[in-house]
Amino acid sequence: MCARYVITSPADAVRALFEYDERPNFPPRYNVAPTQPIPVVRLVDGKRSFALVRWGFLPAWVKDPKMFSLLVNARGESVLDKLSFRNAMRRRRCLVPTDGFYEWRTVRPGAPKRPHFVRPKSGGPVAFAGLWETWIGPSGEEIDTAAIVTTQANRTLAAVHDRMPVVIEPQAFNLWLDCANVDATTAATLVAPAAEDLFECYEISPAVNRVANDSAQLIEPVPAVADPDAATEAHAPATELKPKKQNDQPSLF
Repeated sequence: MCARYVITSPADAVRALFEYDERPNFPPRYNVAPTQPIPVVRLVDGKRSFALVRWGFLPAWVKDPKMFSLLVNARGESVLDKLSFRNAMRRRRCLVPTDGFYEWRTVRPGAPKRPHFVRPKSGGPVAFAGLWETWIGPSGEEIDTAAIVTTQANRTLAAVHDRMPVVIEPQAFNLWLDCANVDATTAATLVAPAAEDLFECYEISPAVNRVANDSAQLIEPVPAVADPDAATEAHAPATELKPKKQNDQPSLF
């Protein structure tokens, strides 16, 4: 799964990779969380376009968002058939720029989960596969929302978590984005674990557990220790992310 990630590349570097016309200016973010606005790239009139959407997918048929579970991820194995995502998979695929993401490893039952940072070995940015949807409320209000598509973890990450985001390589951007000319079944062939040599993964401080913490210190590796729980116990305890909006979340921009 992916419930927290980073986007730290300069805005010009992101624009150069994804080739959209807009010139957004945004600061580095080291702790992007669900319900926050996130950048996505999608096709509009045949051209790649930058947009901000809410991270937390709302299908168009939802009547009351407060009564609907927050869909941060979409399991790639079921996006063609699952009611929540199948229309978006056919018509509203997007890319999510990122420079890395976080996962939490279970050491043993009852022990605190240990956070890890996963980043491209050669640096970012890279693209996660995403799905977006416009939800229209009873008063006509419109909210664009998105989810990140996930798949089984590759061998590099399997020791930390059994799921990972789907990474779309630059040569496949058009295949994923072009919903008008590429059907959902064909696009779904891109749903696969990333190459084994793409990412590196290492343990970090539990400070990432608090959404309000947002600095480069979050992605610094913790020192190796003999006791598997010492790295966690050496830091003040923190509450893990719950899938709901938090008042201390900063804006992406």
